[in-house]
Amino acid sequence: MNRWRAFFVSTIGSKIVMAVTGILLLLFVLGHLVGNLQIFLGRTALNDYAEGLRKLGPLLWVARIGLLAAFLLHIDAAVRLTLRSQAARPVPYAKTRHSATTYAARTMVVSGILVVLYVLYHLMHFTWGWVAPQAFALTETVDGAARHDVYGMVVAGFQQPLIAIVYVVAQAVLAMHLSHGASSLLQTLGVRGPLFENVKNYVGPAFALLVFVGYVSIPAAVLLGIVK
Repeated sequence: MNRWRAFFVSTIGSKIVMAVTGILLLLFVLGHLVGNLQIFLGRTALNDYAEGLRKLGPLLWVARIGLLAAFLLHIDAAVRLTLRSQAARPVPYAKTRHSATTYAARTMVVSGILVVLYVLYHLMHFTWGWVAPQAFALTETVDGAARHDVYGMVVAGFQQPLIAIVYVVAQAVLAMHLSHGASSLLQTLGVRGPLFENVKNYVGPAFALLVFVGYVSIPAAVLLGIVK
C-alpha cells in the first residue's frame, strides 16, 4: 500500500492522476453540454432529460460522488505539481521568456482556481438554488404530477444580463483551461507518433472552442429572445 501511495504522490504519479481525472472531467463537460443543449428542443425535452437523471436515484449519486472524487484528485495533483515546480526554482528567473509556451499554458493555475470558483457558483445557482430561489422553485405539471421546471429556471436565470455575462466570462476561462489541458493530457499518458505530434497543438484549442460555443449559445439565445 505504501509503495502504491508513494508512486501516486510522486511527480510521475501525480501527472498520471491529473491526466486520467482530466479525461473523466472532459467527458463530463462534453456530456453535460449535450444535455444542456436540449433546451433548444423546448421545455419538454429539457425537463424530460432532467427528470430522467433524477429517476436514476442511487446511480446518480454514485456518478456525482465519482465526479467529485475525480475533481478533488485533479485539484490535489495540480497543487502538488505546482508546489514542487515552485520548490525546484525558489528564485525566479531574472527575465521570463514565453516563446515556447502558450498563454493558456502559463495561466493554468489561475484559470484552474477560477474554474473551481465557477463550479461552486454554478452549483449554488442551478443545483442548490441559492442564487435565484424563486426560479429554482418553478414547477410544471405533467400527467397530473408536478416536476421541477428546469427549462423555466434556466431561462429566468439567463434573462438577467449580469448572470448571463458571468457565465460567458466563466466559459471563456474554462475554455482557456481546456485549451492547454486537453492537448497536454495525452502527452502525459505517453501517446506518441508522427500524427499525434502534428495535431496535438490543435486538439485542445478545437475542443475548447467547441465547448465555449456550445455553452455560451444558451445564455446568448435567452438574452436574444430565441429561447424564452
